[in-house]
Amino acid sequence: MYEKLLSEGKIGNLTLKNRVIMAAMGVDCAEPDGKAGPRVSDYYEERAKGGVGLIITEVTRVNNYHGLALGGQLSMASDDMIEPFSKMVDKIHSHGTKIFVQLHHPGRQNLSALAYSWNLLSKVGKIIPHFWDITYGMGKYVDTAMLEDPRVLKMMKFMPPVVSSGNIPTGLGASIIKGQPTRALTIPEIHRLEKQFIAAAKRVQKAGGDGVELHAAHGYLIQQFLSPYTNNRKDMYGGSLDNRMRFLLNILKGIKKECGEDFPVSVRLTVDEFYDLLGYEDRGIQLPEGVQMAKKVEEAGADLINVSCGTYETLNTLIEPMSFQPGWRTYLAKAVKEAVSVPVAGVGVIRTPDQAEELLESGNQDFITLGRPMLADPHWVEKAAAGRPQDIQRCISCVTCFETDEGNALKGEPCECAMNPYCCREIQYNENTINRNGKGLTVAVVGAGPAGLTAAREAAKRGFKTVLFEKENEPGGQLNLAKMPPNKDRMQWAIDDLTQGAKNAGVEIRLGTAATEENLKELKPYAVILASGGTPIVPKIPGLDGDNVCTVADVLSGKVNIEGKKVAVIGSGLTGLETAELLVDKGNTVTVVEMADKIGPGIWTQHYWDIVPNLDKAGVNLLPSHKLTRVSDKSVFLETADGNLKVIDVDCVVLSLGVRSVKDLEAAAKSIADKVISVGDANKPGKIVHATRAGLEAAWAL
Repeated sequence: MYEKLLSEGKIGNLTLKNRVIMAAMGVDCAEPDGKAGPRVSDYYEERAKGGVGLIITEVTRVNNYHGLALGGQLSMASDDMIEPFSKMVDKIHSHGTKIFVQLHHPGRQNLSALAYSWNLLSKVGKIIPHFWDITYGMGKYVDTAMLEDPRVLKMMKFMPPVVSSGNIPTGLGASIIKGQPTRALTIPEIHRLEKQFIAAAKRVQKAGGDGVELHAAHGYLIQQFLSPYTNNRKDMYGGSLDNRMRFLLNILKGIKKECGEDFPVSVRLTVDEFYDLLGYEDRGIQLPEGVQMAKKVEEAGADLINVSCGTYETLNTLIEPMSFQPGWRTYLAKAVKEAVSVPVAGVGVIRTPDQAEELLESGNQDFITLGRPMLADPHWVEKAAAGRPQDIQRCISCVTCFETDEGNALKGEPCECAMNPYCCREIQYNENTINRNGKGLTVAVVGAGPAGLTAAREAAKRGFKTVLFEKENEPGGQLNLAKMPPNKDRMQWAIDDLTQGAKNAGVEIRLGTAATEENLKELKPYAVILASGGTPIVPKIPGLDGDNVCTVADVLSGKVNIEGKKVAVIGSGLTGLETAELLVDKGNTVTVVEMADKIGPGIWTQHYWDIVPNLDKAGVNLLPSHKLTRVSDKSVFLETADGNLKVIDVDCVVLSLGVRSVKDLEAAAKSIADKVISVGDANKPGKIVHATRAGLEAAWAL
């Protein structure tokens, strides 16, 4: 099974034990000064334990001044990084896994205030006690949504400019960074940066690393030189393709000269920036030119071409949400593979070993690059090799990892994975630290949503006899609603994989059985974990008790079927917008009403750009700054921002105003068990990632 996937592969003279490469992903696990500390070491070692052939580290800076992208980012910008990194390398090598370091500079895709201040902050943090506790404590009040605040954008204009190949700022499409003053690097600065990349590669070699990867993708600095859109220079580094490639090729050739021809160099290369998806047909790198770049990279000595695409402005093409189907961009790797003779790796929503094996067998590429699947299940390769693909916890493309990576950066917290609450917390949660002291004591878990399934699994792993009650005839809880809008079918993967994990751990799952005071008493439980979810909020507004009013839960569950009607969706959170998509698909004329001053307040930019343009194209009437005041049998009455009344004729009203916790069993449970813990929506309504993490923490707290 999976003979090609599990066969040895060569990158230059380096032999990998299989054809699986862990892609570089920023996870904010390094020390504030960029050193490889225990947290990042344990994170990478867990993937090595899981059997991956090659790990490529997260974006690793080569310049401490304007080259920092994340506070918890690895650095190879100075010699003091070598020793701690070498210790991490030894851990990874002990499992037969090789490691490359991805050398990186963000260029214009950066926050000026962060880039220029962090190096100073890291030095101050070594002198002043509790400095980082205070700094990260203040960071908890910072949110990525603030980057779109007009006041913040105005302040950014007074910050030092970020650097790039040219002077074109980022800010189109889904880019989370907007309004940054941007300047072109001078020729002397470019030469210094070339030397810094080369010096960083030499440090990797001294630390025992097996190779490096140059990040010439995803809109970062090297790609900014490659792209005819961002590179508007008129000198030797701009204009023709050869000139635009000069920066990359000088670095590549310099590394080969300094480190030796046998030291492998991979190039992560964007071969299509996909600006056509934003309506710019002739902008940026397109596939034919991307293939030409790959040829020149090969000629310059690259040992591997790791194919990718996109920029922050076309973010959904490189970190795809659920609407992008598995394998959608594997044709990019195929185009490069047909043009070069060196090995080619590629990503593209590759989620299962069967899919990976097929790509290798067909000759589409030589190696499989897995990014987010390595977050969701570090033991993806091990399970494939053992013939247990059904036990792999699949990435569902919810993009929680990237959202939390950016959102947690100033809080001193790492990236999170909705499916794997252990992710980036391996130093705290792992098979060695789990306390298996359950001694057969009974734990009752109420509700088989993501929080309940996770809590039950973890309690069983600790040695508790775990019984999970679910009143419905199928597990999943709110995920059974979340899977119903268009392109959300991978939510079923979450249900299936969390359920499989609970079964594998030995959880007794009682479907179609509501937990009651009586059946809980029969168990005589040591602890009860309440994961009973939430119920839709229906505010006290005149008319909301009418027959023409329902909730998104009613629509998504199929309890209410609306077709060919005029519908008002009240609330433009993610659930409201997804329900609006579903209603449009059923032939309804839809209006979305939002009290806040923008549609989708608090929604991560990728979800916004994945849904709102579709609603616009479908003719959905989007009404921010409108407050619902009353509903009649044929109309909704709205108050505008300036206090005026607006009346819209509708047949139906669908409420999407969130949920409140269900605590019906809490008092009874406390009279029965020594420990009672509420998790997920039963404690505080939130997202899948909050539910699974709460389930883990509850089970480990028993």
